[in-house]
Amino acid sequence: MGKFVITRGPSGVFYFNLKAGNGETILTSEHYTTRDKCLEGIASVKRNAAIDRQYTDLTAKDGRLYFVLKGGNQEVIGTSQMYEGNSGREKGKDSVKENAADAMIEEA
Repeated sequence: MGKFVITRGPSGVFYFNLKAGNGETILTSEHYTTRDKCLEGIASVKRNAAIDRQYTDLTAKDGRLYFVLKGGNQEVIGTSQMYEGNSGREKGKDSVKENAADAMIEEA
């Protein structure tokens, strides 16, 4: 079972990581000014993770692949880790879909 881990960064912003059951980070959020906004971001991931059209595939400058998950307003709510190939990126999306809906929330 996955989990969302909320962290408060050194500059006071909040963000979350969605971690798979094995502890690997599969999605990292944008920065939020308050914990409540961070919780709203988690709720948005839970709502949008199962919707294929909410994912956008991207390529970094170094050629590695990643994806972003967008909310209903088409704003980015999370960014994946980097992948060497397309099959890894697809497995990453599948992992977000599998883990987000039931993931518990914990504080770092």
